[in-house]
Amino acid sequence: MTNTLHRFGDAESFRDDFIIFAIASKGKNDQDALPKLRRFLEIAVEYKPVNLGDARHGGALRPSKSMNPMAHWNRDITPDFAAVIAGLDTPTTCAAVFDNKVAAEDFVKRIKEEDLGLSINISTSVDGAEQCCHHACIPRHSVGYSLGFEGATERLPSSQVMSLSTMCGHGMVSHSLAKKMVDWVKEGRRTPEQAVSYMARFCSCGVFNPARAKRMLQDAVQQKSNA
Repeated sequence: MTNTLHRFGDAESFRDDFIIFAIASKGKNDQDALPKLRRFLEIAVEYKPVNLGDARHGGALRPSKSMNPMAHWNRDITPDFAAVIAGLDTPTTCAAVFDNKVAAEDFVKRIKEEDLGLSINISTSVDGAEQCCHHACIPRHSVGYSLGFEGATERLPSSQVMSLSTMCGHGMVSHSLAKKMVDWVKEGRRTPEQAVSYMARFCSCGVFNPARAKRMLQDAVQQKSNA
């Protein structure tokens, strides 16, 4: 079970969204898990992820208390994978986010070969996860489904906003922030890359996918120009 199940969108929208988790079992194999989790992240870097994260400290783009609002105009938006690995100081859930199936498949296969003794979870479309398992020559252990949103769904934000805000499974990317970023990109006040970096910093677990978010923002601009 993972909160990434609640990412909004149909199966096709996850064609560039693969999240691979590693986690130890408390009281079972967590006593020596820290170097294994660090190794998991180090291997992930070899396969060019778009984000890395741990549930204690966040992802490769993080907020800073030492900056004022004006810093957003010229702030470095390069993901810092080394900081994520170096900052891992206690056993927790670690994640690597990929924007293409080939990299995700090869990474899962490599992790299987490394045999780290950690629980591995793949979050994407069911078909995408099946293909990752098939590539690694392992059977799928189980599958989890999100039943979606029910009730007065007409009161929900737009699909664009929902797709962006639900990429943080802990709800730290607010609907209002996502809507503001969509509007700013449409108005030319921020580039998609800048808007993505703002949202990613709020994701406390590091599973926000900047590549998928950038695609969505670019689609929003294209839809405006075609209107």
